[in-house]
Amino acid sequence: MIRQIVVTGTDTGIGKTVFSAALAGALDGYYWKPVQSGLEGETDSQTVRRLSGLAAERILPERYRLTTPASPHLAAAIDGVAIDPEPLQLPVTPYPLVVEGAGGLMVPLTREFTFIDVFARWRAPLVLCARTMLGTINHTLLSIEAIRARDIPLLGIAFIGDEHADSEQTITAMARTRRLGRLPRLPLLTAESLRTAFAAHFNVKEFLEHDPEKWKPVFRKDHAQTNS
Repeated sequence: MIRQIVVTGTDTGIGKTVFSAALAGALDGYYWKPVQSGLEGETDSQTVRRLSGLAAERILPERYRLTTPASPHLAAAIDGVAIDPEPLQLPVTPYPLVVEGAGGLMVPLTREFTFIDVFARWRAPLVLCARTMLGTINHTLLSIEAIRARDIPLLGIAFIGDEHADSEQTITAMARTRRLGRLPRLPLLTAESLRTAFAAHFNVKEFLEHDPEKWKPVFRKDHAQTNS
């Protein structure tokens, strides 16, 4: 059974914190945001605490809390903090752990190190959150290419937003990966409405199982052979 799940996105501001709250709550697990940039207002950890229904002790403290709302490498420089990616190790928890990155895969932690570099070292199964709006096919397929180039296990895609069936089908077919579900926009976002929406659109068991052979990427290899 999968014990640790990394949640990342194709971009910033697409709703992966809300999705992480729903997933952590559905798993009755733990949540960890290693690096938080921007402390004014509600942080991501506080949002997850409010929306997940988890006890306060299930929300693990951030390793780095940066005041400036910017990319971690810039926020750290402005705040006078030196981020060291090496000590960022996955915590051991008695129940499943949901780990949320910052922004997209290539967001820099330092001038030399990105979040995807950390994910590659962890090698924990990863969920890629993607918008359903225009442009998502390109952004999502590029993100999947980067994930697979680093041999990071991909659990599947969690779409966020209004239904756009063709885009979702195109992405999952071309990338040969799972469509885990779609979290719709909620007119009233509460812990209860989020829990109900997640249960209606996702199967939580799919986040705890992974068959790498079933979802082995083949389309790029076949394409290369056809054009060789």
